[in-house]
Amino acid sequence: MRGAGLALALPWFESFGSGSLPLGKTPKRFVSIYHPDGVGVPLKEDPAWKDWSWFPHGGEKDFEFTKVLDVLEPLRSDVTVYAGLSHPAVRRVHGHSNADQYLTGADTKGHGPYKNSISLDQVYAEFIGDETRHSSLVMSTNGGIGGPRGAQTQSFNREGRAIPAMNKPKQIFDMLFVAGDKDASAKLARSKSALDLLMDDTRSLGRKLSKHDQDTLQQYLDSVRDTEVKLSKAQQWLDAPLPQVDASSLHLEAGPKEARQYFQTMYDLIYLAFLSDSTRVATFQLGRENGGGPHDLLAKAVDLGGAHRLTHAVKDKDGWQNLGTYNRYQAEEFGRFVSKLKNTNEPKGEGNMLDNTFAMHGSASSSFHLSRNYPIISAGGKNLGFSNGRYLNYVGFREDGSLPGAGVISDAGWRSQVEEEEPPLSKLFVSILQRLGVETDSFAGYTGTLERV
Repeated sequence: MRGAGLALALPWFESFGSGSLPLGKTPKRFVSIYHPDGVGVPLKEDPAWKDWSWFPHGGEKDFEFTKVLDVLEPLRSDVTVYAGLSHPAVRRVHGHSNADQYLTGADTKGHGPYKNSISLDQVYAEFIGDETRHSSLVMSTNGGIGGPRGAQTQSFNREGRAIPAMNKPKQIFDMLFVAGDKDASAKLARSKSALDLLMDDTRSLGRKLSKHDQDTLQQYLDSVRDTEVKLSKAQQWLDAPLPQVDASSLHLEAGPKEARQYFQTMYDLIYLAFLSDSTRVATFQLGRENGGGPHDLLAKAVDLGGAHRLTHAVKDKDGWQNLGTYNRYQAEEFGRFVSKLKNTNEPKGEGNMLDNTFAMHGSASSSFHLSRNYPIISAGGKNLGFSNGRYLNYVGFREDGSLPGAGVISDAGWRSQVEEEEPPLSKLFVSILQRLGVETDSFAGYTGTLERV
């Protein structure tokens, strides 16, 4: 849709029977959300175990969420929680250095020479090729690439080079609203809404659509408008220049409300990119490992102090609860995003958008930065062959209720010896790729799929 020098990507409409999506082909989508600093895993003997352990209690089908993940209870039949998966090459690497390999499985080591490999999302992006305008959408709160063992992006190309992430909502929004010339750019900058500049075209298009497509168009435009409002609010503080004064006594940083607005906006942009079929692959890193400062937005969102500090203060008063609250917020926003996909009919194909999307949320360490037993949630993928409503525990429990190699009780626990081998996370990645349509039987040097997926 074009007007005033702008172009707006639209979802597929049955009224036209053609476009970027071939007849009879439903999009298959993949999105990975990464959060830093692991999760809380108190031992069973600790009073906090019942309410504030990240992992559920119980079996595959009869599991119970704790207070950390109970925000996902309304989506119980749409999600799966995994326990006991990790990348073997980096199990003895401290979690501060471990985000780089979450989607690659590479032996990035804890120090010395550094080499990475292609990430899961980029394997699928290569497979998709030019079926969408953008091969993938790479996002993070920090933006850029970071440094070796301090990644600020989850995406790496075929040569193992980091792909820079975008962190400004408007930067991503402009991928959907493309200014064709300087005059159009100026109009867009002055306008509160790009849709205002496209209104005539919107009305003209609506008259050509079926009732089903008109509903699809209205839902899409409402989502664009809602995202514009959120973007405007987030931008007010995100791009504010730092004052050239002594600001030690001032409170100039964004508060919890603005930080939450930012995350909702970024999730909404992924949703719009999927709905318009601008891309079918996305990654979003919610923070840098051992991060802090102005980009520690997760900490701002829960207003409990620095996020990394929370992981080391669990033995303080309300320590496990504070870390659990931090992790609970992450699950809450992921659930909001998943619900939005679930509540949107697939523009072309059966079911809803979530049925054709495999959404993954996780981290590359568990308690006290232990690089084992990655806390992972997946959602959706019904039409891709995934069965949800399950808690898949691949290592079992000790008598004290903890997971082998995961129930550590101090910051030194990451050095602990391996007591039981965990299945390679790469086997889950093979399963994901195969169900997305990629013909492969291996990933990062491991062959075969994961059992019970």
